[in-house]
Amino acid sequence: MGGLVDHSRGNAVLRACGCAVAGLFLIAGCTADGSPKNGAASRTPAASGTPSSSGGAAASTPAATAGGSASELVPELDESKQPKTAAEARDLLGRIVIAEQALGPEVVRSTPFESDPGHWPVLDEGCVWQTAGLPADVLATSTRYFHIPAKDGRGRVRINATVTVHHNREESGWETARAMEEILRCPNQKLREGEDLKNLWGGSFYRGEQMNGWTEDAFTETGEYVSAEDGGPYRYTWSQAQFGPVTVAVSAKGAVGITEDSMNAFVAQGTSRMMLQAKQELGKAAG
Repeated sequence: MGGLVDHSRGNAVLRACGCAVAGLFLIAGCTADGSPKNGAASRTPAASGTPSSSGGAAASTPAATAGGSASELVPELDESKQPKTAAEARDLLGRIVIAEQALGPEVVRSTPFESDPGHWPVLDEGCVWQTAGLPADVLATSTRYFHIPAKDGRGRVRINATVTVHHNREESGWETARAMEEILRCPNQKLREGEDLKNLWGGSFYRGEQMNGWTEDAFTETGEYVSAEDGGPYRYTWSQAQFGPVTVAVSAKGAVGITEDSMNAFVAQGTSRMMLQAKQELGKAAG
């Protein structure tokens, strides 16, 4: 992940982009059981939310409702539970990351299913994604790869879920800041030969800003996905959330026959489920 930006993220470009993506933070609000509010079905998504044959979600796109306060949705971090070693971080990561069942019955594992635990994505100066070893501020990271197979005129939808564990919340906060810097620096990015992201824009909100009442820091980017194999351009969405030393993220690459609402529901569902599990693992018990 590229260079750093001002951690306050108060500049006008960020705020203008951020207001445009606030709608995804709205649907990412979650209930006590981790499902998106109103019952819907975390860069390189538990119950329903499976697209219909026409590409719509099994339930309508979730929307936030009146209810719990931000303090209820984001518990106080119990710093004694933070992992101190890579082995502890990997154990924690395994209790947070989701499997395909969390996304719905049509979602299956891709091959490969998991990323190399020793690799970290780096966006180079030419806006091309490369891999490097884990940076010093990362204890453990893992990305799982899923997809919804093409069927009845609907194209294949690719979904990734990522969990990263740092030493502390300062380091995880800088990860979010760098993600914002990357799209400002590179609105067009090459994932690999024959696979590109274009016209990226996004925004980041601390807890209490705009509609973020569910995580300490939230970041979303959207744009277009183009692939020599899958075609396009199709919608691309990435949503990331932070609690303490942990960041969780879900990305989705669209396809023919998949609606924007359906894409957003998968992303919000996956991110909110992993964020709930991170809070359960690292938050102080109520009372």
